[in-house]
Amino acid sequence: MSTEIERKFLVAELPDLSGADKAVVRQGYLTAPDDSTELRLRQKDDKYFLTLKGAGSLVRVEREAKITAEQFETFWPETEGRRVEKERYTGKMPDGRVFELDIFLGNLAPLRLVEVEFDTEAEAQAYTPPDWFGTDVTADKRYKNKMMAIKGVPI
Repeated sequence: MSTEIERKFLVAELPDLSGADKAVVRQGYLTAPDDSTELRLRQKDDKYFLTLKGAGSLVRVEREAKITAEQFETFWPETEGRRVEKERYTGKMPDGRVFELDIFLGNLAPLRLVEVEFDTEAEAQAYTPPDWFGTDVTADKRYKNKMMAIKGVPI
């Protein structure tokens, strides 16, 4: 089983992103708001994915498959009212860890979130984030992309 171990933070201050890779992302959710499992369509630049994410916050099941643009467009209309658009910056921190920083567009602007993945739950819990990271929102369900796609920026 494929699992994702990840912590998510608000961004207190933007770091230097000149060395980071940038992608434009749009994603939409096929599952209903109260479903514990997420089924998501994602376009990342010119690549397309179907992703299943299980329930949970710090640790959860994740399975992803590449799909064609045609398959993406077939199901995209079903995500109406449950979509997110963002710019994603992927880079390395001085400790070697990879970060994914999302700058949200549209009705979620100017929200900024950063995520870091880990190999173990203990490693994730022991992690001390850099100063540019803000509040830890890993366990706050309001900051899940699916919830924000439906309800907007958390207040």
